[in-house]
Amino acid sequence: MITLASLAGSAPKRVLPGFGLSLGISLTFVSLVLLLPLTGLFGQLAGVSLAEYWAIVTDGRVVASYLVTIGAAAVAALANAVFGLLLAWVLVRYDFPGKRLLDALMDLPFALPTAVAGITLATLYSSNGWMGGLLAPLGIEVAYTWVGIALAMAFTSIPFVVRTVQPVLEDLPHEVDEAAMTLGARDGVAFRRVILPHLWPALVTGTGLAFVRSLGEFGAIIFIAGNTPYETEITALMIFVRLQEYDYAGASAIASVVLAVSLLLLLAINVWQGRFVRRLHGGNG
Repeated sequence: MITLASLAGSAPKRVLPGFGLSLGISLTFVSLVLLLPLTGLFGQLAGVSLAEYWAIVTDGRVVASYLVTIGAAAVAALANAVFGLLLAWVLVRYDFPGKRLLDALMDLPFALPTAVAGITLATLYSSNGWMGGLLAPLGIEVAYTWVGIALAMAFTSIPFVVRTVQPVLEDLPHEVDEAAMTLGARDGVAFRRVILPHLWPALVTGTGLAFVRSLGEFGAIIFIAGNTPYETEITALMIFVRLQEYDYAGASAIASVVLAVSLLLLLAINVWQGRFVRRLHGGNG
């Protein structure tokens, strides 16, 4: 007698219906959007010797752009870690008029063209702008300085922190911190000892994504940076300059450095996050 159980046992095991087609489409998309441009990038480097490559990426002006870019990106990422966590906390834990509007504004840097953001920031923070006019009597200059670069980077990358921390905070029950306060823990202790350990992986991931995003930012920065050699030139501008000079090999060499730093940082974050989760589950077990 043939039963349903015997039919189920004899049927070949499949992952999911349509898995082969979905995987094929996904790989095709990844190849066209990611692998093909990367192949073109490394293809431009095929005719460059190791000595020429090293000379390009260690040029004094290019190294100065590395320092400016990495320093400003680090400041922007750390600022976003603090204020992004605060914004996510406010959006999740409190109800207030205009909450939906504030939540929608968090995605504005994603929707707004970066060039528009750069022009707007340069206009606002110039010496005769609304914000710049208030800061100028205090001796604070933002537009066309290193501070303006960090500000533009923070503006374009803040959603990475907010949108990474927000769902984790939403899944965290209110009873967790309420229980800590009931046991006598103060607000700061309850946040640091009970809530922050749950948010830490998401916060580190969001901060890392914000840092990587800032490394490659161009449109929002170019209008507010000032672009002074050795002072306010970013690495993306150096790539653009090489392209204008039809030095595709030089542009590819500089771009490969940014790509390598970004990939290594993302890999390090993924490895650390995996070990953190395994250690957390092992401790709970």
